[in-house]
Amino acid sequence: MNKAVILAGGQGKRMKADIPKPLFEVLGEPMLEWVISACESAEVKDICIIKGFMGEMIDKYLDGRYTTVLQAERFGTGHAVMQAIPFLENDISGNTLVLCGDAPFIDGKTIKNSLEYHVEHENAVTVITAELDNPYGYGRIIRTENGISGIVEQKDATEEQCKITEVNSGAYWFRTADLIKLLGKITCSNVQKEYYLTDTVSISVSEGLNAGAYKSDNADIIRGANDRKDLLNLNTYARMMIIEKHLENGIGFICTDGVIIERNVEIGTGTEIMPNTIIRGNTKIGKNCKIGADTTIENCTIGDNVETDTAKIYDSVVEDDVKINHYVHIRPHSHIKKGAYLSDFVEIKNSVIGENTAVSHLVYIGDSDVGRKVNIGAGTVTVNYDGIEKSRCNIGDKCFIGCNTNLIAPVKLGKAVYTAAGTTVTKDVPDYALVIDRGIMKVKEGYTIRKLKSKI
Repeated sequence: MNKAVILAGGQGKRMKADIPKPLFEVLGEPMLEWVISACESAEVKDICIIKGFMGEMIDKYLDGRYTTVLQAERFGTGHAVMQAIPFLENDISGNTLVLCGDAPFIDGKTIKNSLEYHVEHENAVTVITAELDNPYGYGRIIRTENGISGIVEQKDATEEQCKITEVNSGAYWFRTADLIKLLGKITCSNVQKEYYLTDTVSISVSEGLNAGAYKSDNADIIRGANDRKDLLNLNTYARMMIIEKHLENGIGFICTDGVIIERNVEIGTGTEIMPNTIIRGNTKIGKNCKIGADTTIENCTIGDNVETDTAKIYDSVVEDDVKINHYVHIRPHSHIKKGAYLSDFVEIKNSVIGENTAVSHLVYIGDSDVGRKVNIGAGTVTVNYDGIEKSRCNIGDKCFIGCNTNLIAPVKLGKAVYTAAGTTVTKDVPDYALVIDRGIMKVKEGYTIRKLKSKI
């Protein structure tokens, strides 16, 4: 079985925050998650994470998904991989991929193709490389007729070697059995007194084992973050990379200012995304929608021909042909059915809004089931919480709910029920009934003159 070891022990002191560097986010996901998902997409699912600084945060994030081991002291990349030897020894028949947890743009295609190259050439170690226009600061790949002879770091490179533009990405394939042996032979006989994983290349060559380099056509696998500026650059690059993908798929943008679309989002052809719109998580948006401006959508399914403006929508379903006006908040577990209309300043929570139902402005619908072709007047509230538990309201098809109606849950309104403006409904109402509850209006003449006598 093929394995992966991901190095995630970095502290990231220059980030100036007490979390492991691989947990810093790019487009809403930790860099570590980007690396894990690349492995999974390449069908490398037996993964060990090397944790270090604040390792308990890595464990909490992973929540038992993968094996973790602690590198209690940091003595180089080779030393980090040494901590995974027990994990490697569980099955030495296959190959092991070593990746950096803070290089988020490694991709499944590169992992698959480099493995094919590694196996085809019967290499003990294969370095994954990339070509850079400006390779300054990176280890250069020294190629030979039969593979590579080593990796030369910038500070040790000759003038001629500095001209080499093929660089080490920090990612490697090893035959697992060979990796265990090679880890036992690297030393810390260097200025830094650290165990370098790169030394496995020269050791392999000296012992007559094959060492090769697979050059990825994705130079972005090199990109990482050492400080907040680098992290901003990663986010900026990833943001535009995702937007460009959607442009190629027929998605419209009149301006990309403030637009953030996370990488798992799916958007249908002909949809237009307006400025300052944020689309997160596993959201799916249909065709010919107009989303935004200033809309946030997270983990939702949105149908075709939906329009939103300054809306916040979370963990919900919005069907086709729905129009959502300004400052609407759709909270989790809501379902807005086909053709519904939500006016300004509406809040929906854990509710179903039926087909072609109209919800006027300044309305709160919580824990309710609303039928089709209902009209809900401005200021209506479903009073769903009694201080101890939350109860549901059920509003039948074709009801007309007058302005400022209070529905005290649990209550059920039958088909085509009308409520007069200002009514408070405290019990079930049968089909086709009218509910009026206004009490007795009293007029006290001269009240204002008496109250404000000294000011008139």
